[in-house]
Amino acid sequence: MKNNKKINLTDLLLFIISAELTGVLSALLSGNFSGTYADIPKPPLSPPAWLFPAVWTVLYAVMGISAYLIYSYCGADRDARKNALTVYWIQLFVNFSWSIVFFRLKLFAAAAAVILTLLILIAIMIKMFRKIRPAAGYMNIPYLIWVAFASYLNIAATVMAGSH
Repeated sequence: MKNNKKINLTDLLLFIISAELTGVLSALLSGNFSGTYADIPKPPLSPPAWLFPAVWTVLYAVMGISAYLIYSYCGADRDARKNALTVYWIQLFVNFSWSIVFFRLKLFAAAAAVILTLLILIAIMIKMFRKIRPAAGYMNIPYLIWVAFASYLNIAATVMAGSH
């Protein structure tokens, strides 16, 4: 079924801004990201600290756009859209909490559990989004890959910190 609804710029911006603000608030509440990142043991392939905010800014915008595509799509069952967006908001909250657990609380093992939960939620979200609007699902594959990479970094830092 074709979606004839025009883009509602206000709604689109609300989805993008809400995702971006989630990242900003999480960063503010996580404390000294750069200092903690500099102090933790880093596994091979660890990127420089400046790369994280740049990547997350793009990923949050893409998340917001994909959620808007689900929200605004007229060609799907309302309950399917509602359930997919519920998973979206849950994963966004789990995403929000990870930085606080890792950087503020320095509970690396607990953060590993949080990020692995996030990874599962993102995969579920992609599957749900893809059933409604394939593009909305596929847009989140870079997010899934980045969080898988961040999971590696988190788990490796946890293991390395435990060995010191």
